[in-house]
Amino acid sequence: MSQMPQQAPVSKCPSCEEPLEPGDRFCGACGYDLSVVPAPPEDSPTVVMNGAAPGLGPARDEVDWPTARDSDGQGRPAPVHAAAELPGTDSGGSPLPSQEPSAPEEPAREPGRESAQEHSSGVRLDRPAEPDEYPLQAPAPRSAPEPAAAAPAAGAGGKVCVACRAGRVDRDGYCENCGHAQPRERDHMEQESGPVAAVSDRGLRHHRNEDAFSVGCTALPDGAPATVAIVCDGVSSATRPDDASLAASRAAGESLLGALPRGTHPQQAMHDAILAASHAVNALAAEPATAREQAPHQNAPACTLVGAVVTAGLLVVGWVGDSRVYWVPADRATPPARLTEDDSWAAQMVAAGLMSEAEAYADERAHAITGWLGADAYELEPHTASFKPDRPGVVVVCTDGLWNYAESAQEMAEATPLDAAVRPLHSARVLVGHALDGGGHDNVTVALLPFPAPPQGAGSA
Repeated sequence: MSQMPQQAPVSKCPSCEEPLEPGDRFCGACGYDLSVVPAPPEDSPTVVMNGAAPGLGPARDEVDWPTARDSDGQGRPAPVHAAAELPGTDSGGSPLPSQEPSAPEEPAREPGRESAQEHSSGVRLDRPAEPDEYPLQAPAPRSAPEPAAAAPAAGAGGKVCVACRAGRVDRDGYCENCGHAQPRERDHMEQESGPVAAVSDRGLRHHRNEDAFSVGCTALPDGAPATVAIVCDGVSSATRPDDASLAASRAAGESLLGALPRGTHPQQAMHDAILAASHAVNALAAEPATAREQAPHQNAPACTLVGAVVTAGLLVVGWVGDSRVYWVPADRATPPARLTEDDSWAAQMVAAGLMSEAEAYADERAHAITGWLGADAYELEPHTASFKPDRPGVVVVCTDGLWNYAESAQEMAEATPLDAAVRPLHSARVLVGHALDGGGHDNVTVALLPFPAPPQGAGSA
C-alpha cells in the first residue's frame, strides 16, 4: 500500500555470508553486487488510502499544527522519567515492601544457539529455548469447585486462591492451603480508554508475559480527538525483557499523550516517543558491578515497539522491530493492508530480492530481528509513516504472538470481528483467543483503534 522503510545494509554478504567492510560495493569472496540491498529511506510521507492503488498525497492535515514548545524538530524529545524513578505499588495500590523478591530466573539458552549479541551482523535472535509446555498455574475459574461456606476464612483484605477458593495467598504468590501458584498480574491484562482498547496474554507456552502496552485518548489543540496505542514485545534472549517492554510502553505512551495536546504533529510526536522509549530501556542497563560479577553472561534489557496515533483524518504509525500495524476497513469488500515492514532477517532477504516472502518466513532464521530498543542496539532507526484513509475502519496494533496466526492482511481482517470499531475491547479479546486457539506459542498482545477517532466519551458498546 505504501513505500515501506527498507532494512539497513547487512554486514555480511547476503549470498555467501562473507564479512564485509564499510563502503564495500561488491563481495570480495563471491563478487555479489551489494547495491541490490536497499538502504533505509527517510520516514514515509503521507499516503492516501482509498482501497485502490495507493498514491502519495499532500503532507497536510486538517489541523494547523503549531510547533511544540519542547521539541526542536530534530528528533530530540523532552526529558522523560525512567520507570525506575516512579514509586511502585502492588495490584491493590499499596506501597511495595522495602525488600522486593528476587527477579525470576532467566530461561537457559539452547546449547550452541547463536547469542543475542550479534553486532557483527546487526541481527538479534529473540527465540531462546523453551520447554514444550508450561503447566497452567491454576485451573480456569469456571472449572474450580464452588467455595465452601467457610471460604471467607482467608482473612479480611487477604487474597483468596483462584484454585481452591479457600486458602490465603502468601507474599510469595502461593496458596497456603493447596500450594497453587497464583496468576501474576501481567499474565492477562486488559484496558479500555475511551474508544481504544488492548488485551495482553501470557499465552500457553511461555512462563511469563514479556509484552506490555499503553493506550489512551487526548485532544488536539483545536479540540479534535486523538487516540494512542503502544505495544511492546520483550526480546526473550535479553535480560529482564518484561521490564524493558513495560518501561518502553509507558515512556512512549506518556510522550505521545503529552506532545499531541501541545500541537506537535503526530508523526513528529511518534518519532519523539520512540526515542523516549529507547532512553527508558537504555536506563535499565545500568547495573551494580556486583550484579555483573554474579551473572557475567547477562545482556542489556531489550524490546521491540510499535504504535499508532489516530485523529479525525490522519493515521500515524511508528515502529522498531517486528511487531505490526494492520488496517482493516469497515467495508470488508475493500482490501485490508499491513502498514509496517518488519525489522527482521526475513524482511531483509525479501527486500534484497534473495527470497520470496513465503520462502523467507518459512526459514528458521525468519524471526531474527535486525532492530530493537536497548543499550546494545546496533543502531536505532525509528520508522514512522502517516496515512489518510478515505473510509472508516479499525487499526490493529499487535505483536508477532498474534500475527503468527494471521500473517497476511486478509487473514487478519478475517479474524477481526465485523463490529471491531464499535466494540474494540471485545474484539481484542477475540483476536487474543484466535492466537491461543492456534497454539499460543508466544505472548499475545493486541490493541484496536477505530478510525476516524470518535468524539471523546465514546467507547465500547
